[in-house]
Amino acid sequence: MNLSSLKLSLVAASALLLLAGCTKKPDRPHPGSTVIGPQTGGPGLSTTPIDTTFGQTTGLVERGSEFDPNGHNRTALQAQAVLFDFDKSDIKTSEREKLKLAKEYLDKNPTFRLLLEGHCDWRGTAEYNLGLGDRRAAATRKHLQSLGVAAERLETLSKGSLEAAKNADEATMAKDRRVDLIVVNPAAAAPKPL
Repeated sequence: MNLSSLKLSLVAASALLLLAGCTKKPDRPHPGSTVIGPQTGGPGLSTTPIDTTFGQTTGLVERGSEFDPNGHNRTALQAQAVLFDFDKSDIKTSEREKLKLAKEYLDKNPTFRLLLEGHCDWRGTAEYNLGLGDRRAAATRKHLQSLGVAAERLETLSKGSLEAAKNADEATMAKDRRVDLIVVNPAAAAPKPL
């Protein structure tokens, strides 16, 4: 037997083993033999139907279409994204009015918080840009606090250049150097599985 026919035999045997392993289905236990058994809900659990109507006895809150399953709304303050100069993290005078509008929004919605998401353009190393995004988010947080927004209503996150357009033109890079103001509604977040 030569080397090429040995290789061909090994490939064929491997393929047969792979296909043979895929045909067997797992055995599932009969419901009568499980801990809960065939009854509904198992021992000690109520069989009373649960009212799932929003706003009634369950205390559920309708999320609304503007909030994602995490309770985040990226569009409410999208126009207030704070823009930065290249390799800078200080809030420009021209951007401060946006933060005043964000504070007014929070004043009108006292249960909401803000996630301040720092971004950079594509230039620089990933590590450097994560740090710069963090400094931009922290500067935005500090400015909002100076306007009277409570610290516990503000969170920061750096995305660095993760979402930046690579080899972009100057206009695109200027939009990538920003802090997004994402509204967080904890009551709209989907419950976490246990």
